This record gives sequence, structure tokens and C-alpha cells, in this order.
Amino acid sequence: MSGDIAVLGAGMHPWGKWGRSFVEYGTTAARAALADAGIDWADVRSVVGADTVRGGYPGYVAGATFAQALGWQGARVTSVYAACASGAQAIGAARAQILAQLADVVLVVGADAAPKGFFAPAGGERPDDPDWLRFRVLGATNPAYFGLYARRRMALHGDTLDDFAQVKVKNAAAGALNPHARYRKAVSADEVAASAVVADPLRLLDICATSDGAAALVLTSMDFARRHGVADPVRIRAVSTVSPTYPKAVLDLPDIATDSAVAVAPSPHSFRASLARAAYEEAGIGPEELSLAEVYDLSTALELEWYEDLGLCGTGQGAALLRDGVTALGGRVPVNTSGGLASFGEAVPAQAIAQVCELTWQLRGVAGPRQVAGARVGITANQGLFGHGSAVVAVR
Repeated sequence: MSGDIAVLGAGMHPWGKWGRSFVEYGTTAARAALADAGIDWADVRSVVGADTVRGGYPGYVAGATFAQALGWQGARVTSVYAACASGAQAIGAARAQILAQLADVVLVVGADAAPKGFFAPAGGERPDDPDWLRFRVLGATNPAYFGLYARRRMALHGDTLDDFAQVKVKNAAAGALNPHARYRKAVSADEVAASAVVADPLRLLDICATSDGAAALVLTSMDFARRHGVADPVRIRAVSTVSPTYPKAVLDLPDIATDSAVAVAPSPHSFRASLARAAYEEAGIGPEELSLAEVYDLSTALELEWYEDLGLCGTGQGAALLRDGVTALGGRVPVNTSGGLASFGEAVPAQAIAQVCELTWQLRGVAGPRQVAGARVGITANQGLFGHGSAVVAVR
């Protein structure tokens, strides 16, 4: 049996700071995806919601929350939480249901109404929670980790502040062409350099914001797509959600220490690289076949590392790839044609779904001025707390 499923619909609520409920954002995105697919809400047999822990109690049961908001009609519901990988795990759950023939049509939705500033752990005293401990013991906010990664790249690979700035310049140029993006303005390297230092060496424009937003997909079996008159849909061919391998020798969120490598040698591949490798293996492709990629650019420095993790270049060569224009619109393998988190900001349960929306539009050839010519294969990649991460391969 083929592992492919069809993407019949993709929809989003624009990112921003709208001051409304995440449920409103999610239902807007869901209705857009249903309309895009030409599917009636009554035809959906399963709803998989990516949870938000900041949206109050309904956020923890997002599948049922969105099913109720759209109107109870008997569909099964599933709610998924995996930090920043929640959306991809929701896609994975939907794919499993379709391949198991539990449902022909599945709606996947993720939405968030994010707080201002950086994300902090939920309140309360939780000394057994490393995410809580890093704030309480170290004051190690997310931007502090991003700064550590940037310094590590500068020390190991010779990356420069201008290299980081050029990632923002590239993504802002793409985001300016995306009607769903929050920030739709091109920026210069000088503007990045002139922005306030947040976590040395990173400036304000090197780090993504927190945002409200939503994304949704209508996923179906290949048989349903054909019966619906779509002979050649965009297809999801792989969903990788592998966990890290012990020992982890590089500091990673939310932990405040690494594992010892005295007794066991670290894996030759990093956690992020293993996510991509598993996706390539499942899809039966290699990085040389990619038309584009959407990666989790929490900071400009982290995007450069994703180039290497995806196998677009060797270790330490990410900045050179950027300088050569390979990852820009018009380059050999454009990365973050949507504008990335640099242009959207984080709406945690939605962002991995939004990445697949972008692949869908690119592979259909309907991405407008940011279209990648002849796009046939795309990959997404992101990483969340507690060993959560994901990579999704879509093909046409």
C-alpha cells in the first residue's frame, strides 16, 4: 500500500497580533482549507487539532474545540501536543488514520493567540520541569539559547554577523510577497545591524516574534482524491517525528546541560539532521531532489544550521550556501519561500501546518511572485521542546 496521502485543501488566517481567540483564527483557516478543497464540512470524518497550552482549557483539546466551533457533525476528534512540532504530529496522526482506512477525509487545524514577548513556561512551581527550571535557575529565555547557537557557529565555522543579517534580508524579501505574513516589508542588512541587541550577538531583527495565526489542511486518501476529480494532487509522502539519540553532546532546549559522552560516543548525526534523514528514507528521495524547503528559523543563525541538517551542504558550509544565493528565491534550493518565521512569527500549533501549506501552494504552482519554477519536491523541518521535532516531505 502506498504511503501517500493527498492534500486537497490548504488555508490560513493571516499572522499578526489581532487580539482575538485562537478558535476564531482556527475556524477561519479551516473554512479556507475546506473551500480550497471543494469539500463540505459534513464530508470530514476526522478532525485533528494541534494543541496550544496558552489558549485556556479548550486549547488542550483542540480537535474537539474546532469540531464544535465548525458545528458538531459526528467526526472523530484527536488532539495533539508536541510543542513546536505539534502541527506536524497532527499531520502524522491524520495520515495514519487515512492509511489505516479509519477516515477518508481529515481536517488538520492549528491556531494560537500568542503572548507578547518571548514564550515563558506556564505558571506554578514545577521543579521537575526543565523548561520551568531554565527560566527560574538560569533566566535562560529562548533568545538566550539562540544567542548561544549563534556564538557557537561563529566560533566553529566563522559565520559573521552579516551572514546572520543576510538570512533576515532573504526571508523578509520573500515575506513581502506573502499575503499571509505578518511582516511584509523588505529590510536591509544595515537595518538588521542597527536593531537592538537582544541576546548577543543577535539583534531584534535576527529573532522571530510571537504571533497570532492559524493554518489548516484537508487531507484525504488517494482514492478519495481521484473520486473527487483530482487526478494529480500534492501528496504527503513522509512525516518524520523521530526522537534524539543518547548522548546529546550539544546543548538543546529546554535542557541546561548536555549528556556525558564518556561511555557512549555521540551519534554522527545531530537530532535535527536525523529528522531529515528519516524523512528522506521514508520518502525514497535525497536532498539533491529538493525543489524547496521550509525550515524553522527561530533565529537567523538557526536557519543556517538547518541547511546543513537537511543535507543541502556540508557541516559549516551554510553561510557559504547563503552567500552564493542558493537558498534565495531564484536560487537552486530556495529556503523559506513563505518568508519563514522571520516574516510570520511563532504561532506554535500552526507553524508546522503553515509550512505544509506553503509547500502545497508551491507544488501546485500557485504561489504567485514567490513561486519556485517547476517545484516538484519540498521538505519542512522544525524542532520543539523535549525531543519533539519533525520533517514532512511533499511531492507533486
